[in-house]
Order: sequence, then C-alpha cells, then structure tokens
Amino acid sequence: MKLSVAILAGGKSSRMGTNKALLTINNNTFLDTIAGEMHSFEEVLICVDEKAKYDEKKYRLVEDVHKGIGPIEGIYEALMHAENEYVFVCATDMPFIKKELVNYISEFISSDYDCYVLREGNKVHPLCAIYSKRILPVLKALIENEKYKLINIFERTRTKYIDIELSCFDRKLIKNINTKEEYREIKKPVVFAVSGIKDSGKTGLIIKLINEFIKEGKAVGVIKHDGHDFNVDNENTDTFRFAAAGALRVGIYSDSKTAVMKYDGGDFDGIMNSMSSMDVVIIEGMKNSNYPKVEVVRKEISQSTVCDKSTLICVATNAKLTDAYQCPVYNIDDVCGIYNCVKKYFEM
Repeated sequence: MKLSVAILAGGKSSRMGTNKALLTINNNTFLDTIAGEMHSFEEVLICVDEKAKYDEKKYRLVEDVHKGIGPIEGIYEALMHAENEYVFVCATDMPFIKKELVNYISEFISSDYDCYVLREGNKVHPLCAIYSKRILPVLKALIENEKYKLINIFERTRTKYIDIELSCFDRKLIKNINTKEEYREIKKPVVFAVSGIKDSGKTGLIIKLINEFIKEGKAVGVIKHDGHDFNVDNENTDTFRFAAAGALRVGIYSDSKTAVMKYDGGDFDGIMNSMSSMDVVIIEGMKNSNYPKVEVVRKEISQSTVCDKSTLICVATNAKLTDAYQCPVYNIDDVCGIYNCVKKYFEM
C-alpha cells in the first residue's frame, strides 16, 4: 500500500525557546533526520506555519491556512495535499522515529478503521499515527467549531489503537524532545583525540583545528591529559593557600571565567560532562585510549606511530612512514586535509 508521510513542523516550540525542527542531532537537524529516515516512502510532506522559515527547494512544504490552532491544522493540510489515501503523521521533535515503526503501524490498515494511533500505556500518540483522507470532513467540522484538541478526532472516527508494548519496538523511538533539558540529554558532542609522543606538535595542530571548527560556527572544548602531576596555582595565592590548608575543592570565578580545582584525584568524566554543550571536544593526549585519534608524528622526534592503528582517524606527519596504514596520512601542515578528514569520519 502506498503511504505518504507528513512531518509537522509548525509548532511554536515555546518550551524549547527555538525552532525544534532546526535543532541538531548527529550533525543533522531534527527535520533532516526524520525526512531522511522517511525518504523511501512514496511522498514526504513538511507541514509548516510559514514557508519562509524553510528551504522550499529541498522539501515539499505545506503551509497552515488556519494559523495558531495547533497540530489539527497540520493534519488537515497534510491530508488535503497528500497524493495517497493514507498519511503517517509525526512531529518534528521525534528524531528517533524509524521507518520500520511506520511500516509496522501500516500493517493494521483495513477497511474497518480510519485512524491508526500508537499508544504507550494509557498515553495516546496522535502525532505518531496513520490517518485516512476519509476523516477530512470530521477535521473540517472540528476546526470550524474551534475544537482543536486531537482527542476529538478519535471520538468521532473509527480508531484503532496500537500498543507499542505489544511490539518489538523501543519506546525511545517515539520520544518527544520538548525542553532544553531533554535536548541536552540527547545531544552529545563529537569527541576525538590529537595524540602523539611529547613535543610532536599536538598543541599547534589542535589550535589550528579549533580555528577551522570556529569558522563553521562550532562550539569547541579542549581537554588536556597530562601524564604527570601539574599545578595551576601560583604559590602564595589565596587558592594555593586554601588547597594547602586541606580543601578538596577550590573554585575561583570572575566576570569572564570560572575554574575549579580538585585535590582528591583526577576526574576525566566530570570534565567531559562539563563539555556537554559543545559541538566538538578535542582531547590532547590519551594515546592509549579508545577515542578516535589524529596522531601527530614529527620526524625530529620519532619515525612511527604509537597509537593503536584501529583507533586512528588519520596520521599527520612530516616523516616518511614505512608502516602500512588503513587510514589517510597527511602532511603535518595540511590542516585543511586533516580537518576535512575528521569531518568525513564523523559525517559532520
């Protein structure tokens, strides 16, 4: 059976504070992620409040006629403009939705029902449902009578409820990302290391890569791993004296920056958690870790790599390496090549 897909992207996103359709996950917007997942269906429509907010050449956009009345208008316009009898409708804040789930819901289509709605326990998901064009008169009457709640649709149509608990699908697939807190929980930065032995040029390459990411509007964080003990406090400063007195945490802040020192052991996970708002995190060092790496080999220091080759994104070197590598090898000064290799590796 032919099926159209409609992604509703006309909401106000009031709790998020910004257009949820344009939020990113895995380096793609929510809208691009869902549309890409659904591209194998016969037709994909994007239902929006204003076409001007989106790239008309990329998607087939359907604009709300009745403004500000909620998703009932998006469903109505989707059914009005769809080429097929049945339309799967989902919200743009469901970036984990999968086409396999849509296919599963479509297996319940029969002449006995007009709506096929996913249900999670007692919670009905009207924006994860298949609707028939047969309900257009019902939608039209509801809109005219200013009855905009979607539950009204199911009270006036033949509705089949499909329990996700009885399927093989994870509830995560229908998770809505409505708030900034929920978004922070799912958004993870790209993390990789720039590794190599001491004085190989790691810091210089990291600085150049930071500049490249910043040019593309990325927020970058850097974590330095020091194999030796270190001390950022100068003797006789207040923070030094607090630590010398036995304080296990010493914090200092100004109008422009904040620093916290721990004196009871290293806490890499804590530092990494503090980087959650970054788009990219670069670790200097950690050559023995499992993180993907750019390894720097400078002929004045060494003639071969020291990292596990299976973890290498690429090698940056000015030496003539004799070993064979599955990853690309770049001149140490080819920052553009190294940068593009990292982007390609993470599909950025």
